[in-house]
Amino acid sequence: MSNQTLSINNLPDLLTVREVAQILRVSPLTIKRWGKRGKLPAIRINSRGDRRYKKEAVMWLLGIQEKREIL
Repeated sequence: MSNQTLSINNLPDLLTVREVAQILRVSPLTIKRWGKRGKLPAIRINSRGDRRYKKEAVMWLLGIQEKREIL
C-alpha cells in the first residue's frame, strides 16, 4: 500500500504513521506529535511498539465523520 495513492473509500481499519501522514498531507513527525498531544491517539502493536491509527479518528480529523469514542 505504500506505493499506491490512498483512497478514503478503501482504507484499512488501522493505518500506519506514513499512511495517515499521506492522507492528511502532513509529515510523519507531525502525526507522532499529534499522538503525544492526544489529537490523534495511537494504538501500539507488536513488541517494537509500532503505531497504528484508527480509520475513524483520521476521518474525523478530515471532517468526514462525527467524533465518537475512538480509543
